Amino acid sequence: MMCYPSIDILVKKVDNKYTLVTLAAMRARELNDGNNSFVNGLEGQKTVSIALEEIYKDKITYADKSKHYNR
Repeated sequence: MMCYPSIDILVKKVDNKYTLVTLAAMRARELNDGNNSFVNGLEGQKTVSIALEEIYKDKITYADKSKHYNR
């Protein structure tokens, strides 16, 4: 079970918990495909844990495309 960073802190970095899960999953997939981590000292950690740490440290961001949709 992950204790740090907490989900409550991580959700403040994005719009909602669903965005957090999607962003972490996408980044974990990139890490599984061989991309390098943006944070050091996490060797041996699972890719999802690394992705969440990167989100916590503001090493990865996202753009909410739904806010830029024109009708």
